[in-house]
Amino acid sequence: IFRETLSKRGVRVITGLGKYFRQIDKKRNGLLSQAALKEALKAFHLEIPEGDFESLWLILDDSKSDKVDYGEFTHAIFGEMNEYRKASVRKAYMKLDFNKTGSVPMVDIRKCYCAK
Repeated sequence: IFRETLSKRGVRVITGLGKYFRQIDKKRNGLLSQAALKEALKAFHLEIPEGDFESLWLILDDSKSDKVDYGEFTHAIFGEMNEYRKASVRKAYMKLDFNKTGSVPMVDIRKCYCAK
């Protein structure tokens, strides 16, 4: 039900939610507490019944650490990228990794990308 609710809301809510997650992640570790996840969902008017939230939390917090990785959250909700999108990401990465090192330093990204 939650996945259906999100898919009806569109890409803007999805990207906004990801941005919001990054903003409330003060430690910059990619992890959210149960309270932070509830707060984020409420901020985007994605409130779900408490029982459904508890079920969602149990699925997401499979390590029982009382934290969830928000990257895993978005993956769990949206699933794998389709093949066309994966190919686009690979192509962009290959252009950024022009030294073929397998990693892309921020300096190289700045050479190729302007967010203005």
